[in-house]
Amino acid sequence: MKSYLITDPKYYKDIESFEKYLIKIYSSKRVDFACFRDKKNVFFEKYAKIFVRISKHFSIEKIIINKNIETAQLVKAHGVHLTSSQFSQIPYSKSLGLFTIISTHSLEEAVLAKNLGADAVTYSPVFYSPGKGEPKGEEKLKEVVTKSGIKCFALGGIVSEKEIKICKNCGCYGFASIRYFVK
Repeated sequence: MKSYLITDPKYYKDIESFEKYLIKIYSSKRVDFACFRDKKNVFFEKYAKIFVRISKHFSIEKIIINKNIETAQLVKAHGVHLTSSQFSQIPYSKSLGLFTIISTHSLEEAVLAKNLGADAVTYSPVFYSPGKGEPKGEEKLKEVVTKSGIKCFALGGIVSEKEIKICKNCGCYGFASIRYFVK
């Protein structure tokens, strides 16, 4: 099962602490996929370049940029993680040769993502995650995994091996998390 780090700016405050944050995670946890996500950073492109450089140094399998297709292409990331409001951009992302993941919250959205050509989805929130709404739970996760026909990363409230084991038992392609990687 693949592990997917999603960065969060609450764990760093400047470039130096960002670099240390990444190096610490990559040195202590297995990370197969990594997504640079920082919604308010005015220096997004600069940080994205650093993210790609450090991720390549640690041989991360798929280096992903959140939301911004042009930045993903510019910094030579492997792909992009689109938000749930960006379904219409899946074909464009794929036309540029980017590995494309999109956030989903239902079986219907996961099927739509597959039909539009996405490579994978995140499905969330599976478990309780502060501010992310009612957890979908194990049964709905299993349904998305078995019926959507697309690689599915479970997301939301995955903070320990306990949640990872549940995701694995549901047949997930992988799990995505912020907090699991910083604990």
